[in-house]
Amino acid sequence: MPIVAQSTETTDWVSRFADEVIAESERRAPGKPGVVVASGLSPSGPIHLGNLREVMTPHLVADEVRRRGHEVRHLISWDDYDRYRKVPAGVPGVDESWAEHIGKPLTSVPAPKGSPHPNWAEHFKAAMVDSLAEMGVEFDGISQTAQYTSGVYREQILHAMKHRRDIDAILDQYRTKKAPAKKSQKPLDEAELEAAEGSGAAAEDDGSSGSAGYFPYKPYCGNCEKDLTTVTAYDDDSTELTYACTACGFSETVRLSEFNRGKLVWKVDWPMRWAYEGVVFEPSGVDHSSPGSSFQVGGQIVGIFGGEQPIGPMYAFVGISGMAKMSSSKGGVPTPADALKIMEPQLLRWLYARRRPNQSFKIAFDQEIQRLYDEWDRLDAKVADGSALPADAAAHARAVGTAAGELPRTPRPLPYRTLASVADITAGHEDQALRILGELDPANPIASLDEARPRYDKAEAWINTHVPADQRTIVRQEPDAELLKSLDEPSRQSLRLLLDGLADHWSLDGLTHHVYGVPKVQAGFPADATPKELPPEIKTAQRTFFALLYHLLVGRDTGPRLPTLLLAVGQDRVRRLLGA
Repeated sequence: MPIVAQSTETTDWVSRFADEVIAESERRAPGKPGVVVASGLSPSGPIHLGNLREVMTPHLVADEVRRRGHEVRHLISWDDYDRYRKVPAGVPGVDESWAEHIGKPLTSVPAPKGSPHPNWAEHFKAAMVDSLAEMGVEFDGISQTAQYTSGVYREQILHAMKHRRDIDAILDQYRTKKAPAKKSQKPLDEAELEAAEGSGAAAEDDGSSGSAGYFPYKPYCGNCEKDLTTVTAYDDDSTELTYACTACGFSETVRLSEFNRGKLVWKVDWPMRWAYEGVVFEPSGVDHSSPGSSFQVGGQIVGIFGGEQPIGPMYAFVGISGMAKMSSSKGGVPTPADALKIMEPQLLRWLYARRRPNQSFKIAFDQEIQRLYDEWDRLDAKVADGSALPADAAAHARAVGTAAGELPRTPRPLPYRTLASVADITAGHEDQALRILGELDPANPIASLDEARPRYDKAEAWINTHVPADQRTIVRQEPDAELLKSLDEPSRQSLRLLLDGLADHWSLDGLTHHVYGVPKVQAGFPADATPKELPPEIKTAQRTFFALLYHLLVGRDTGPRLPTLLLAVGQDRVRRLLGA
């Protein structure tokens, strides 16, 4: 599925990064096949839609490189050997008792009650793996618990300990420095800092520097499993290491060349992995612009391990309509799985593909999702007729599929707002939904709800989970006799005009034209007169007419789009409720 050749299109950020990644990979290893890009995720709690940018940015670049015929490996490093730092709020099956596990590796913390998974990390990892599969994201997952506890990094750990003074000197350059104040950016709170670090390890220290000196390695206690330990002695020749636990008082001496129950501190661990895996491209959160951040410091420390810092952008935060920011340390933060319940994977991919990584954007869980879907459908139509701009067409192609092929799509992608309205009005009655959808386009009627799936199911899920009960649509059972009796003659005339043309306009397009045309005709203008041909008062008359119809049909000032509502109610019931 080629999108563009070697591209210089300035607005197509994916192609530009792919150009750079291919060139950088060739510079680092001339003639060696394979490009390595990376993401890091910490399953310390629900992995939210902000974290998804950590994956989607390299995924989109890797996929473009793959489309060009290059071998690519997208690593997702599961930082499941990180310490359990806090009990996240709002997680079902978790209470205050989980606080006793703070300081243990995430894979040593019990999963929430009722979970089928063996530990905390696997519980939260599983939901993300399922979501990435639905989105068509190919990756190689690496468990850092497995890497550390099997001794894969043993030589790197011994190397870091041997060069601990060099590492300490690099870190010491930044320990007293603070980021310069930015007047244009509000201060980041703790939750945002965590999200920015990507791995979730922002709060970790950079190693002990007590009377015994600096050590870039932290053991997990052999008694309580927590990392509240201090290295008190280390011998380079024998690799004997002595540590003491401040949590339980346990102390022991081990031979580091044989010991696998600990890890390098975060600011050393990350660059070590860059060198070990040969990572060429990896994005980082916006906080990495500050002095002393993991990415900046890692750029110097990686040389100690014989590697180079990856290229890659800093990415901006992803928000939710109605929420200022997201953090997995706060309760109720939407995850990719939450988003995929109400939107197709193509739309979610598009939201990440169309914005450069340094541009923030919001994902809609409110009424804005209908506008986003309208925008997506317009782009879909432009791509189909060849009128889309090149960068927009590229973002669309990246959204609908990958180098492996197109993602499954809805056969008849009816407007999301229409499907949502139908799901709202029919309250789960599929036969009623099929009747209404079949009347949208009488010339080409939908024969089965499967033709509208999965989009119909996503719209129904949105109605059922994100629209408050007091905003749901309940069609009147009986006419509002009192309101009908109180109407003046112009209002009665408008209802007569609507009812007289109802049968002749019984389709979505026909009713749209008819409903908007009634106030025009009533004012002496043609029903198809354009806004430029009409006085401003017509808009006021239309709003008044619409409000009257909503009151008579659903007892409220507003509701679903009137053409959809009329189709849903049915001709006979519409006539009865409007006093015919």
